[in-house]
Amino acid sequence: MPPTPDVRAAAARRRHDSATLRVGGMTPLTTIDFPGRLAAVVFCQGCPWRCGYCHNQDLLDAGAPSAVAWTDVLAFLQTRQGLLDGVVFSGGEPTLQAALAGAIADVRARGFEVALHTAGMYPDRLAAILPRLDWIGLDLKAPLHRYDAMTRVPGSGERAWESLRRWLASGVAGECRTTWHAGLFDIAELHALAQRIAALGVTHWALQACRGSGASASLDRRDIDRLASHFSSFTLRKA
Repeated sequence: MPPTPDVRAAAARRRHDSATLRVGGMTPLTTIDFPGRLAAVVFCQGCPWRCGYCHNQDLLDAGAPSAVAWTDVLAFLQTRQGLLDGVVFSGGEPTLQAALAGAIADVRARGFEVALHTAGMYPDRLAAILPRLDWIGLDLKAPLHRYDAMTRVPGSGERAWESLRRWLASGVAGECRTTWHAGLFDIAELHALAQRIAALGVTHWALQACRGSGASASLDRRDIDRLASHFSSFTLRKA
């Protein structure tokens, strides 16, 4: 017996859902995640790394179902045309999902600019979408030799640093950001990291100092001034 129309429609919906972005949540308005723009943030579900200080634990599971359907995101954006400037894809890790490129195309087709927050874990996927981005925030977690212990994934550092190089070569606007406290790596390594990324061509660096007892006790005014001296734009944030 051939499938009924209802069965065929359900199968089509499943195929469609598998090819669309899995969304763990959405912020309808932000003024800080896409500099100079009013934007919505789409939090993409799933991340293969397990950094101990991650503050988006609910987004780590790549197999979790969408909290918000992508069609609902698009319907919301339709009502914000002319009111919002852009959409930020954050996470989790947006480049984990093959559907990201299509989601970016959906957003751009509706007249929005696009920003990406990424840890750079998939350099080839990042390179493929860079021409479609207006801004990128790349989370560079540590000096290369510290990466695997921090992410708990072998080879993560090489991929992140390669993504950094590809972004810088692309000319897409953005910032590099690093979360730090002395328990992750010491202040001397932080200074060396700043020098290294500045030498590669990073001009905008955001240092996110972890809160907590003793977390940033060794980061004094002289350290901050010295770190800032390498960049045309330096931001110190509390993470």
